[in-house]
Amino acid sequence: MKLLHLDSSILGDNSASRTISAAIVERLTTADPAIEVDYRDLVADPVEHLTIGSFMALAEGEELKQFLEADIVVIGAGFYNFTIPSQLKAWIDRIIVKGHTFSYNENGPVGLATGKRVIVGLARGGVYNADSPRAGFEHAETLMRGMFGLLGCDVEVIVAEGIAMGDEARRVAVEGALAQAKRIAPEAVGAAA
Repeated sequence: MKLLHLDSSILGDNSASRTISAAIVERLTTADPAIEVDYRDLVADPVEHLTIGSFMALAEGEELKQFLEADIVVIGAGFYNFTIPSQLKAWIDRIIVKGHTFSYNENGPVGLATGKRVIVGLARGGVYNADSPRAGFEHAETLMRGMFGLLGCDVEVIVAEGIAMGDEARRVAVEGALAQAKRIAPEAVGAAA
């Protein structure tokens, strides 16, 4: 089984999303030591933003190949300006490729990456959950669920929010997210036995 681990926070060692994604990977590899992990730091090793030339060659890209080969994708995502980091968006632009990860039928788009598990460790400085007055400004979790859902993936999101609201709020949010990471099912829900 192959696992692709991506981090996209610009905060380095101070990143809550990197801490969460590492805990998710640790949980999965402890449960199955045979998992092969391929890691990419999208800040240290960024993907170039699309140009017309790179857009026309997406089907030949390394990012698409790695995504298609992975059984599980674990993503550490920060929350900047109400959405995901541009480094992560640039990577996502490379894997949404018609004929490879999605197609169209008479009812609209159809995901071709079915059976793939995507687990996102998301850290938000404020509170943007569905009960928050700021819920309408949350464009990271919704984007990740929407894009990977479009591709047919099983999407799970672990969120630490309110991490910029003081040391105690950060500690509680990160500890809660790490506890969720430790409880994550080693196998995807509905996976064949």
